[in-house]
Amino acid sequence: MDKPYERKDIIELSRTLADSFRRLVARPLGDAGDNLSPTDIAKYFWDAPFVLLAHDSAPDPVFTYANRKAQELFGYSWEEFIGLPSRLSAELVEQEDREQLLVEARSKGYIDNYHGVRIAKDGSRFAIEHVVLWNLSDENGNPVGQAAVFKHWRLLEGSHKS
Repeated sequence: MDKPYERKDIIELSRTLADSFRRLVARPLGDAGDNLSPTDIAKYFWDAPFVLLAHDSAPDPVFTYANRKAQELFGYSWEEFIGLPSRLSAELVEQEDREQLLVEARSKGYIDNYHGVRIAKDGSRFAIEHVVLWNLSDENGNPVGQAAVFKHWRLLEGSHKS
């Protein structure tokens, strides 16, 4: 998809990402400022210099958002990312730790400074650092998923990006 940030559902999700982050973490998500329109926020998140991902609240959550930087890092297109079970972003041996992290974030509201190993579509492995994971809720406070943001990662030895 060429410009998902122009879709009404993605504009609304971007607002939810920003509002939930500010409410739980008590700071803005990125450097967007407070005077942007919902459409401008969606565009800012899409082009941001950090990885921004979100998944829904299903028992086996699937990705509902992946900005351009996330797509580059993980090697999936928008069409491949959206609907992909988010557990597949971690290797099998990392999935139990990842699940415990998600449960902890659900109970606390957010987790700050998480680090772990993730896997790209091509099998390359990379370490993610200084990750903030937070709960997403709609304007009525109903849970709608979780999101993660990070700007620090490093390719692990033996991995290659194609």
